[in-house]
Amino acid sequence: MDVKVMEEEFSICKVRDFSETNLEKNFCFMERTDEENSLVCLTRYIPENATAVDYGWKAMRIEGRLDFKEVGILAKISGILADNGICIFALSTFNTDYILVKRDKIEDACAALEKAGYHIIR
Repeated sequence: MDVKVMEEEFSICKVRDFSETNLEKNFCFMERTDEENSLVCLTRYIPENATAVDYGWKAMRIEGRLDFKEVGILAKISGILADNGICIFALSTFNTDYILVKRDKIEDACAALEKAGYHIIR
């Protein structure tokens, strides 16, 4: 399975609301619960109404379209990374999964996945 390392840097934010979120930019992941509004976006597009920001994340994308019938893809990858002491922030879209890893751990994450048989695309 191919895993592509994205070039951009991401940040994970808490926002008051999504009124200042630029939906025209790529890589805008919004989540709303009864307790918070979360946003994952490119660091250069953090909105002014962010109340907390965790900087310095790199993303890896599982290449290809994943079918909803496929089981355990994200669990296997996150398990490999956990076994190597690497924390993740996972995101899913209709087509695929993204795994965010802190910038200073991206090389370790790539090495662990390569050792497990994944093909890393840079």
